Amino acid sequence: MEFDAAIGDIAITMSRTVAIDFTQPFIETGLVILAPVKKHIKTSWAFLQPFTLEMWCVTGLFFLIVGVVVWVLEHRINEDFRGPPSQQIITIFWFSFSTLFFSQRENTRSTLGRGVLIIWLFVVLIIVSSYTASLTSILTVQQLDTSIKGIDDLKSSDDPVGFQVGSFAQDYMVNELNISRSRLRALGSPQEYADALQLGPKKGGVMAIVDERPYVELFLSTYCKIAVAGSDFTSRGWGFAFPRDSPLQVDLSTAILSLSENGELQRIRDKWVKTGDCTTDNSEFVDSDQLRLESFFGLFLICGVACVLALLIYFGIMLRKYLKHHPRRSLRRFISFVHKKEPPKNMERRSMSLLRSSTPTTPMSSLTALDIERPARPVRNDSAIDMES
Repeated sequence: MEFDAAIGDIAITMSRTVAIDFTQPFIETGLVILAPVKKHIKTSWAFLQPFTLEMWCVTGLFFLIVGVVVWVLEHRINEDFRGPPSQQIITIFWFSFSTLFFSQRENTRSTLGRGVLIIWLFVVLIIVSSYTASLTSILTVQQLDTSIKGIDDLKSSDDPVGFQVGSFAQDYMVNELNISRSRLRALGSPQEYADALQLGPKKGGVMAIVDERPYVELFLSTYCKIAVAGSDFTSRGWGFAFPRDSPLQVDLSTAILSLSENGELQRIRDKWVKTGDCTTDNSEFVDSDQLRLESFFGLFLICGVACVLALLIYFGIMLRKYLKHHPRRSLRRFISFVHKKEPPKNMERRSMSLLRSSTPTTPMSSLTALDIERPARPVRNDSAIDMES
């Protein structure tokens, strides 16, 4: 089929060059299929589509990071974050991922831990809200897709096909693709293109439109919910036509080649053809509903900075306490000091008061003057008693 199309292009070109000289092409073109896009879900994993893979990975990593940071800040003073190593690992995972549903059962007691948790809960609130909105949009509007993949779909169908009035696409589809002329619909404006594609073949419209790529790119710069199906199935170029042996043909071809070499020709095309915000890249339609990491970079940055600052302040406080109470300094003793449970302050005060109350004291006011002035009696041994007797 592609070979027959190439033979047809060569025959048309040879018939034209008999009477006309063409310049070098100033723009490459070819026939493309313009088809409406629709939303269609083909996977049972649609709930993963609101976030990109990068967004999923970074979000899961931050759940674990926040869980570890809160565990470090609470481990010394909070009984909920203590226990055997296996229980502590389970606590880290449970606490971090339970914040996704705001159902964490462990209470934070330290000021730093509460500060980190408040910032993280705000980040979780934004992420959950964005995920819910994006998933709702995907499931209700669904993913963009088109049922037309190429020329074979046009040839095998009986639905109407549109083309631009005066375009050679009509003769090409009839002579080269063997599409019945009764199926072809002539359209004269971009608005007619959009209306015919939106109606569809069942409501008096068309299933697709065949036109040259420059016209299609200009059309897609305004109408975004339409895409190019497949690739170009002809290879042509636009050039200027002159009578045979005209000297202007050589001069203009030289100027076109010069503009093409220095990139000016491409800049002119980008300026006058790609004038809108839409694009013919179908991948942008598919990923338009997905939330990317760039949209949440600021939130993750704030949360990461808060975790780092909280850890620096915590270890600074622990280092000061360690240096104050432990003259013998080593990294192992410091880690053991941080790991050791800190007794509550009220227990320390109670133990000090009990220690003071248990010390025997004899008040000076209870002693009489006679007790103070009375000399101590000498102790006599048994031998002295026997001699006196």
